[in-house]
Amino acid sequence: MNGRERAGRVRMLLMDVDGTLTDGSLFILPDGEEVKSFHVWDGMGILFAHQAGIRTGIISGKTSRSVERRAEKLRVSEVYQGIQDKKKVLGEIASRHKLSPEEIAYIGDDLGDLEIMKAVGLAGAPADAHPAIRNSSHWVSRYGGGRGAVREFVEFILEAQGKWDRIEEKVKKLFDDKP
Repeated sequence: MNGRERAGRVRMLLMDVDGTLTDGSLFILPDGEEVKSFHVWDGMGILFAHQAGIRTGIISGKTSRSVERRAEKLRVSEVYQGIQDKKKVLGEIASRHKLSPEEIAYIGDDLGDLEIMKAVGLAGAPADAHPAIRNSSHWVSRYGGGRGAVREFVEFILEAQGKWDRIEEKVKKLFDDKP
């Protein structure tokens, strides 16, 4: 089954954070708090997924208040941080939402993502992901982590499902209605 056929089944998108939703850079404030930088394109991609009825979630090996705040703002329904066994969390999420692993997409960039990527129906990677991750993916972005890779992945999924044109029209209408 090719990537487009796999994308047609997706009902939920799970994402890694560092190196996927961010470029991997960490800013450390004087009080020790880590701050991350997120790209607006990826945020819009997550909102597009929601408009198309696709649920979203984050599974990160690290813990950060920046991730909590970003996920809350984007209404990401599942947020797991400090997770070493991402595949186990995948099983819990799939069970709770009554989804098969084939109905779940995951995008990640590094070796900690490899097992979950092998377990989902559609695995994606940013352009600058570790070679083992790119080689294990059904789809690889033209963009790096934190630079629009998640947005491009969402658009790929929505195009495969025949939903992209409707989302694009909704967005254009929003901007066309502005004075």
